[in-house]
Amino acid sequence: MSAARAIIHLDLDAFYASVEQLDDPRLRGKPVVVAGPSKRGVVCAASYEARRYGVRSAMPTVRAHALCPEGIFVAPRFARYEEISGRVFAIYRRYTPLVEPLSLDEAFLDVSASAALHGDGRTMAATLKRMVKAETGLTVSAGVAEVKLAAKIASDLGKPDGLVEVPAGTTRSFLAPLPVGRLWGVGKVTEAALGRIGIHRIGELADASPRVLQEVLGQGQAQALAALARGDDPREVIPDEEAKSVGGEETFERDLMGEDALAPHLIAQAERVARRLRQAGKKGRVVTLKVKYADFELVTRRTTLKVPTDDGQTLLEAARALLARTDLSRKVRLIGISASDFCVEAQLGLFGAFAEECSPRRAALNAAVDRLAERFGTGAVRKASLLDPDEP
Repeated sequence: MSAARAIIHLDLDAFYASVEQLDDPRLRGKPVVVAGPSKRGVVCAASYEARRYGVRSAMPTVRAHALCPEGIFVAPRFARYEEISGRVFAIYRRYTPLVEPLSLDEAFLDVSASAALHGDGRTMAATLKRMVKAETGLTVSAGVAEVKLAAKIASDLGKPDGLVEVPAGTTRSFLAPLPVGRLWGVGKVTEAALGRIGIHRIGELADASPRVLQEVLGQGQAQALAALARGDDPREVIPDEEAKSVGGEETFERDLMGEDALAPHLIAQAERVARRLRQAGKKGRVVTLKVKYADFELVTRRTTLKVPTDDGQTLLEAARALLARTDLSRKVRLIGISASDFCVEAQLGLFGAFAEECSPRRAALNAAVDRLAERFGTGAVRKASLLDPDEP
């Protein structure tokens, strides 16, 4: 691995709650909880003031109320969060085209080739933090390392508003004293299994006998985790500028379970993908749902529409039908929607059937919303489908 490789992990601090505090100065310094008003709802985000009471993302709203009765509970505004996220990611792309979004508030950047223009990884991370603060008013935590794993852990350790660098050649020693639960793929079950054989730290895992690990974890998982524990993480930063599809996905801070918990995120993603399709002048015929479970098992479901679409409601209906074919009794760490098999607007005009299938009223509404978004920002208009079902 090249010593010049520089990966930055950037994570906006308590993003949804911070946006609410940014937009309403009366909320600053207060325990803010972003959650739907429904009794069946879950917490989308909590400010650091609320976290001191034990409130966490994916916690039932009822539980959050019990832990933090003084908390200020506000309904999520996904369109506004998307707007701010777009501004932040535009800042990132000024410094490198290699930006891999993980969610609205989190991304990996490969800045290895940008050093000549913008300085080393730490310098660029500090610059990006300043730019985000100056242009959006939000704070972002940064981790800098040679590999994705170490960069992600470094930013987590620096929260909030921190910058932690893992110097070149020190990845293994940086990881060694940390608990094994910090590693990707080590959940509570795996952590307990490792604990039973005396492995509690990442360094102990890196030095463990391969035979012993295989007996406990199985060959595949044993080899993968041991490699990560040694700092061997060859994964590249993969930008989302994939020409063959347009997608949106989100990795949750806390695993979610059940349709009620996942639905708000699916709605926001469908709208985001639809808006990007319209901006590109494309319509997609194939809709794909991506679900990654807490144990990192990844499943995808896809369907082919009768007519290509750039409409968020159509994408959402297709995604929900796919979700109904997915096991929701398990905890989910990531969910995403993408559209592919494109037709561009010029091609659509060649097929009369398309015009018959597409609702003129909905197309006009989408066009009007896009014009308002261009002029006033994506938060100017909020679709009713983004409201909680029990919200007045």
